[in-house]
Amino acid sequence: MSGKDFQDFVVVVTGASTGLGRAIAVETASRGAAAVIINYASSADEAAETARQVEAHGAKAVIVQGDVASDDDCRRIATAAQPFGRIDALFNNAGVTKFAPNHADLDAVTAEDFLRLYSVNVVGAYQMVRAARSLLEAAPQPGAVVNTSSIAGVAGIGSSVPYAASKGALTTMTLSLARALAPKIRVNAICPGFIDTPWFGKGVGAERAQKMRDGAAASTPLKAASTAEDIAGAAVFLAAPASKHVTGETLLVDAGTHLNYSPLAMR
Repeated sequence: MSGKDFQDFVVVVTGASTGLGRAIAVETASRGAAAVIINYASSADEAAETARQVEAHGAKAVIVQGDVASDDDCRRIATAAQPFGRIDALFNNAGVTKFAPNHADLDAVTAEDFLRLYSVNVVGAYQMVRAARSLLEAAPQPGAVVNTSSIAGVAGIGSSVPYAASKGALTTMTLSLARALAPKIRVNAICPGFIDTPWFGKGVGAERAQKMRDGAAASTPLKAASTAEDIAGAAVFLAAPASKHVTGETLLVDAGTHLNYSPLAMR
């Protein structure tokens, strides 16, 4: 535990109604954040539960509905932090996928699938940074952006080809923005592997999700099927004062999954 290193921080988390987004929101609140902007696209009841957990730690929760694929929605999400005068940390966590795990089946995905995934996973993150830029620059220390990428974007694996491609693009964009926005804003990314959240169950069904869970626990070097809480600490670290000299970094938080891919073993 890092005590209250987020004391009085203003935090924005996209895709915060469940899973990793919720875990990040609650973690920042537990570490002293004054306010957490909770974005959700469609799960109002689940966003309310995130807000309840955030407020249980003493932070003010502000819920904002919006699809980050919409630039207008991104500006509304960022504007929700305007009364606080700044944004100390922006977590670009919102993401979508198309489940087509047989990457050899090129007919399983369409151009529309690619465009939808890119519009949320890549363009959405870009638009959020653009909308939040002035408030990030108003933070007393360099404002921090943390993008949720994926081991899929590093190793070309995962739920579908367009998902892996979109996450690879997000990782590259992290480097571009880290250069462009320094020294006032730091930009980093985390690359989780399998995360045991409802997201997988909704996408592939309970039985296949259990097989994925068991497979992750058996195949990762750390023999673990990571939970959202397991990953949240790494994401929050990249926005914390402890990482104040870290920018343009991609942190693999995958229980060692990347070690199973020989080209990455020497990374």
